Amino acid sequence: MSRPRWYPPATALLGGLAAAIAHPPWGLIIGLLGLGLILIRLETVQGPKPLRAAFLMGWIAGLGYFGVSTWWIAEPFLVDVRVHGWMAPFAVVLMGGGLALFWGLAGLAYRALRPRSAWKILVFAGVFATAEWLRGHLLTGFPWNLVGEAWKAGSAPSQAAAVVGAYGLTWITFAIAASPAIVVLPVRRLAQAGVLVAAGVALTALYAGGAGRLAAAARPIHTKDAPIIRVVQANIDQKDKWKPENLDLVFSAYAELTSLPVTAPLDRRPDIVVWPEGALPVVIDQFIVDPQYTTRFRNLVAPGQVLLMGANRFERAADGRERYYNTLVAFRRDAGALRVIGVYDKHRLVPFGEFMPLGELARVLGIRSLVHMEDDFSPGPRPRPLSAPGLPPVQPLICYEALFPGLADGRVWPAWILNVSNDAWFGATSGPWQHLNIASYRAIEQGLPMVRSTPTGVSAIIDAQGRVLARKQLELGAYGVIDAQLPSPAVPTLYSRWGDIPFAGLLLVSTGAWFAGKRRRMRPGPE
Repeated sequence: MSRPRWYPPATALLGGLAAAIAHPPWGLIIGLLGLGLILIRLETVQGPKPLRAAFLMGWIAGLGYFGVSTWWIAEPFLVDVRVHGWMAPFAVVLMGGGLALFWGLAGLAYRALRPRSAWKILVFAGVFATAEWLRGHLLTGFPWNLVGEAWKAGSAPSQAAAVVGAYGLTWITFAIAASPAIVVLPVRRLAQAGVLVAAGVALTALYAGGAGRLAAAARPIHTKDAPIIRVVQANIDQKDKWKPENLDLVFSAYAELTSLPVTAPLDRRPDIVVWPEGALPVVIDQFIVDPQYTTRFRNLVAPGQVLLMGANRFERAADGRERYYNTLVAFRRDAGALRVIGVYDKHRLVPFGEFMPLGELARVLGIRSLVHMEDDFSPGPRPRPLSAPGLPPVQPLICYEALFPGLADGRVWPAWILNVSNDAWFGATSGPWQHLNIASYRAIEQGLPMVRSTPTGVSAIIDAQGRVLARKQLELGAYGVIDAQLPSPAVPTLYSRWGDIPFAGLLLVSTGAWFAGKRRRMRPGPE
C-alpha cells in the first residue's frame, strides 16, 4: 500500500520530536526510540534523487529535535519586547533550522554510504555522532542537548561519560536507541535477533556499569575540613536588573543573602561565597571604587573569607582601546582590605549575545543592545584552574562554557568546577533545567564536584557523579542561599586523562562496520 507524500516527512519530524522530549524537563527517555524512526526514513527514501531526499529527511528530523530543544532562544528577545520582540520568531526558526543542517548532512552521508546488513546500526550511530561532534566544534560550536546527554545527569547510564565523554555516550545512545528499527528493515532474521540481543546487552551494561560507579562513590561525600560554600541566588529578573535606578536594589539583595547566618547543621560561616554571572549590572572596575559602595562591599566579606563573583570588567589595551571581559573575580578580605586574588576571563563567547558576528549590521538591526555593553566582549585565554589563598584550585566555567565536553582542563587537576551562569535570560522555560543537566555532565566527565550559581535558578551543589546533593538546589524563581561543604572529587576518570580518544575508537568501530557490510556478497532479496 502506497503512503501519502506527507507521510515520510511527518514521521521524520515525529522521530526528532520524540527524541527531544527525552531531555529535561520532560525526561521521557523512551522518546529516544524516535531515533530508530529516523533510521527507517533514511533507509526507505525513494525517488530519482535519493541523496537530496535523505538530506531533507535528516533536516526535518533535526528541525523537530532542535525546535523543541532550543525554543527558549525566543526568551532573551522578550526581555525588552518593545525593542526586540519582533526578532523572537526569526531566532527560533533560524536556530532550529540552522542546527538541523548537521542532521541533514548526516542523513545525506548515511544514504551515500548505503551500509548493508545489520552493520547499518553502527554506521548510523557513527554518522550521526560525528554530526553532533561537528555541531559542537564548527563556527564556535553549540553542543546544546547532545543526544547522549538525554540521560539524566547522575543516573546510572550517564556515568558512561566518565569513560567515553558526552560524545561517546551520544554514539552509544544512537546505536542502542536505533536498534529496534532493525526488525522492519530488509535484514536477515538471524541478524535482526543478533542486533536486538547486542542492544539489550549494551543497555544492561550501561545501567549496571553506571550503578556500580555510583555504588562505589566515596562516602562521606566530603572531608571534615572541606570548605563551606554559600551559593547566593537573589532572583533578580533580567528585565529589571539593567535599569540604572535598580543598582542599589540589586546590590542590597545580594548583600542581604550573603550576610545571612549559616544554615544548620553547619556550625561556622561560609569560607567561600559565590555570586552568579553578571550579578551586578555594572563594570566591576568602576563599582569597587564608587564611594557609595566601597565600604559596604568590603564589609560584606569577613576576614579570611573569599567572594567569587561573576562580573563585567574592562582593561585598557596598549593601543588605548578598552577591552571588555565577562569575568569571574575572586575577592579575599584581609584585615581591613578587600583585594582581588584571582581573575578568570570567559574564553568561549556567545555569538549575538557577547559578540556580534554581523558587526555594524547588528547595530542597525538593534541586536547590538542585547550585549548591554558599549562594545563586544573579548575572549580570555583557554580555561585553566584558578588557585589563590583560601581557595581550593577551581576550574571556572562561565555560562556557555559548561556546554563543551573536555573544556575543564584535566592536565592541571583542580579540586572542583564552578559554573556561574546568567540563566535569567531563559526565563521560566525548559532552558534552565536543560542547562543544569548539561553542565552536570562536566562533573561526571572530570570526576569533580561542581558548584552552580545562577541569578534566578537553577542553582545547585553537584557531586563528582553528576548528582545534585539532597536539598542543595534552588528552583526557578527562588530567593535564598545554599550552604554546603564542598563534595570530594572522585578518582581521575578515564575521560579526564584521554579526552575524546575513546569516542574516536567508537567511530573506528563504525568505520569497520561499514567495511564489513561492503564485503558481504550481494544477495537477491533480504540481506
